[in-house]
Amino acid sequence: MSDAILLSTQAGVATLTLNRPAVRNAIDDAMRGEMIAALEAVAADPSIKALVVTGAGTAFCAGGDVRGMQGRLAAPAEEVAINGWRRQARTHRAVTLLHQMPKPVIAAVNGAAAGLGADVALACDLIIAGERAHFTMSFLARGLIPDGGGMYFLPRRVGLARAKELVFTARRVAAAEALAIGLADRVVPDADLATAAAEWAAQMGTHSAAALALAKGTLDRSLESSFEQVLAIGSQSQAICYTTAEHRASVAAFLEKSTS
Repeated sequence: MSDAILLSTQAGVATLTLNRPAVRNAIDDAMRGEMIAALEAVAADPSIKALVVTGAGTAFCAGGDVRGMQGRLAAPAEEVAINGWRRQARTHRAVTLLHQMPKPVIAAVNGAAAGLGADVALACDLIIAGERAHFTMSFLARGLIPDGGGMYFLPRRVGLARAKELVFTARRVAAAEALAIGLADRVVPDADLATAAAEWAAQMGTHSAAALALAKGTLDRSLESSFEQVLAIGSQSQAICYTTAEHRASVAAFLEKSTS
């Protein structure tokens, strides 16, 4: 893994840092592959209980690399579409890994989250932003549409009409407004962002990893499922929870305390 993606772990909380500060952490083709590899490693490591995603320097992620876009447009016309399709597959793999990560994922937005950068933040379970952070669904300004899951995640956070407004105008949303409309979940002073994100992630990571993964998977399907389907998924998940060491230990500890 090159220095474009940094991955560190402390006390069960992994931090994935987008690390191209000279270009405000814009995502190029190589970075997509490295991000996928890092996320797969986090998902497979049982010692990691939660993940924080952030950016190096003064930005979270400025989106796709515009210089890379220029190069792609210089390719022969008959290759542009198929190359774009392949690139989309890698982008979608990365955001799917974030969305389906079987542990909590927090975006710590430390500056601009624009275009694909906003999509990456939205793919995380929760968003904590520094006071100088801002979000921009900037795709239409480049003659593009949101392609990193934003058209799925954004309406679920802010509602369909407001999502349309943010996409159609490509306007900047400051941290305070993001909190007010549900685009962000917490706003903290910039100097406190890294610590606050790590502490929040650690708090979530204290519970049963199995129960948390099953609860997350059910919640992520709840808006597309009927009441009966959610109950059915829940009953299957609960049956698994009954068998876990964490549940057994919790019951034993409760009974011991109540009889002492």
